[in-house]
Amino acid sequence: MTDNLTIRIEKSFSAISPESWSRLSSASKSCPTEAPYNPFLSHAFLSSLEESGSANARTGWLGHHLLLENGSGALIGAVPGYLKSHSQGEYVFDHGWADAFERAGGRYYPKLQCSVPFTPATGPRLLVSSGHDGPSTELTLAAGLQEATRQIGVSSAHVTFIAEGQLPAFEETGYLHRTDKQFHFINEGYADHDAFLETLASRKRKALKKERRAAVEHGITIDWLTGRDLTENIWDQFFAFYMDTGGRKWGRPYLTRTFYSLIGERMPDDILLVVAKRGGRYVAGAINFIGGDALYGRHWGCIEEHPFLHFEVCYHQAIDFALEKGLKRVEAGAQGEHKLARGYLPVTTHSMHYIVHPGLRRAVADYLEHEREDVESMNDYLSEHSPFRKGERQQEQD
Repeated sequence: MTDNLTIRIEKSFSAISPESWSRLSSASKSCPTEAPYNPFLSHAFLSSLEESGSANARTGWLGHHLLLENGSGALIGAVPGYLKSHSQGEYVFDHGWADAFERAGGRYYPKLQCSVPFTPATGPRLLVSSGHDGPSTELTLAAGLQEATRQIGVSSAHVTFIAEGQLPAFEETGYLHRTDKQFHFINEGYADHDAFLETLASRKRKALKKERRAAVEHGITIDWLTGRDLTENIWDQFFAFYMDTGGRKWGRPYLTRTFYSLIGERMPDDILLVVAKRGGRYVAGAINFIGGDALYGRHWGCIEEHPFLHFEVCYHQAIDFALEKGLKRVEAGAQGEHKLARGYLPVTTHSMHYIVHPGLRRAVADYLEHEREDVESMNDYLSEHSPFRKGERQQEQD
């Protein structure tokens, strides 16, 4: 490559030094870039996924991290990536593409998946170090990912939940653009939860107040746990919630018990557990990650069922925390139109796809053109039916 830059694939994240990784955009609180800190891009989070056995070759997530280095071997850019033998744990669904291609005689798997495993949270995917940030480095990484896809000999590369500002680099290098929706709470500078509720239509406001009261009936109290609160005993309890609810919802939960110990050790101040207590013991909880400007809700679990408790623990308490800490938004994870009634508005999410086979590429491009129109129409419809008073709020710009 020009300017003595080289791209290589690193299969083990633990082989990448935390110091060099921390200089990449959004990967560290101290990284001198304009992009806010994203806890999912930190060395602590990504290495914990691998070392815990949650995302490794055995589970179908073989590390294939794209590293851009200068002539001295210094890391100046990266794309976190995985060689995938399936499409689970991604939240951008391409099973139909795989089925169609394989029925036609092609081989869809393995594929390259450039994302954070099991984490449908938007963030940079072209990570660059301070002093190298700019369109040229992003273009180099996007084009390098295409070349790596061809050289490895896989069907495709899929870059999911991309920050909107990085779309041009992928568009210029010929990726296919896909959109979807999530529901985010946007903090408009509300003084507290009551101030937020005042922006809702009267009927919606009364319904949410009633819902919050009902959620904590039967002697339920809510705690926020972070930092030193995250003991091994707490993780044992939360993992029991995760396994119980995750087993019923997904069949086989993705994350191991060791994963929670590792993140509790490596990034405790980036974690918020919202837990519900009844009768002297915790009976439900949700895990959130604290970014530079956002709270990211991930998953929840319970060992007791109580009306509206899920909504209280996952959505209302997340809003309370974001308002108290001055965070700009709450990202509540994938899907879920029920979030709309609780003040979470539809926001467009983006992914980019490079498909090697020209026939499959043409078919997918045609499909995505219609899908983007459908997503835009649905987001418009949902925004019109938000709980806010007319004229009080506008949908976050896509």
